[in-house]
Amino acid sequence: MAKKILSTLIGAAVLGMGAQAASAGTLDDVKAKGFVQCGVNGSNLAGFGAQDSSGNWTGLDVDLCKGIAAAIFGDATKVKFTPLSAKDRFPALQSGEIDILARNTTWSASRDSQLGFDFRAINYYDGQGFMVRKDLGVNSALELNGASICVQSGTTTELNLADYFRANKIEFKPVVFEQQSEADAAYKAGRCDAYTTDASGLYSIRLKMDNPDDHVVLPEIISKEPLGPAVRGNDSKWFDVVSFTHYAMVTAEEFGITQANVEEMKKSENPDIKRFLGEEADSTIGADFGLPKDWAVQIIKAVGNYGEAFERNVGEGSPLKIKRGLNALWNKGGLQYAPPIR
Repeated sequence: MAKKILSTLIGAAVLGMGAQAASAGTLDDVKAKGFVQCGVNGSNLAGFGAQDSSGNWTGLDVDLCKGIAAAIFGDATKVKFTPLSAKDRFPALQSGEIDILARNTTWSASRDSQLGFDFRAINYYDGQGFMVRKDLGVNSALELNGASICVQSGTTTELNLADYFRANKIEFKPVVFEQQSEADAAYKAGRCDAYTTDASGLYSIRLKMDNPDDHVVLPEIISKEPLGPAVRGNDSKWFDVVSFTHYAMVTAEEFGITQANVEEMKKSENPDIKRFLGEEADSTIGADFGLPKDWAVQIIKAVGNYGEAFERNVGEGSPLKIKRGLNALWNKGGLQYAPPIR
């Protein structure tokens, strides 16, 4: 009798685990509801996540979400955006309010391990910097001894700031805000001598100033900030779809495939290109991911290759005019590198 009860309990546990696993598939959930719910920056961070006057979302992170929707549905409009603060972003992902967090978020060991998230694809290599008014007469962060510095709470930025000044044995006065918009307004109003956040963010915030040319980003980069999408842990199929959407954009740039020529490139004799674009008869890559065979074609049609998205949103074709730097392809001196899609 005891053996029978034990067997029943084990069977119930296995069934329970199976039901839990079945309900944990974000890709299946996304397909069922017909759209991707994407968490983005709620502070209108130009170049990464911002709304225009018509309510349309644009930015490098936004394009990643549109690319994911295109890969799944063949339609980049099948995505909804949830604007989030730094404080709200992690609970929103943990609770299932969003399917993916694409909010210029730094991949760190504690976020990967303690929060139960998975990171892999880095869509922007960044580092923390400082911005000051030119009339302050400061040319280096090391000259900010005793300065008041605006910083957002609940971020790696706040921790890096304290570490940097302690390591260099200089004093500072933190002026801490929960919302980025509050920190922006305080710096603009002159409540602090300097502003610190990711360098890409500083270029974006600089555009919000009445006279952007009156402000300068100092040369020091005091941290490593690999920014990329995060998903809930232990959901490998969804993790792959999110990661390989970015890798497909990088691979397209490597192959010279663009929004304008993707249909023509489907005729290429290069077997790697044919396989990547779903033109090889025996290619199962799309099916392996739970996606259509032309998933990469749909991404490129929707948002272009990585270089196109970069230039449009944050590069020379944008108001930010950030140089590629570390975000150039690996074969052009940068760090953007995609595993073989084969």
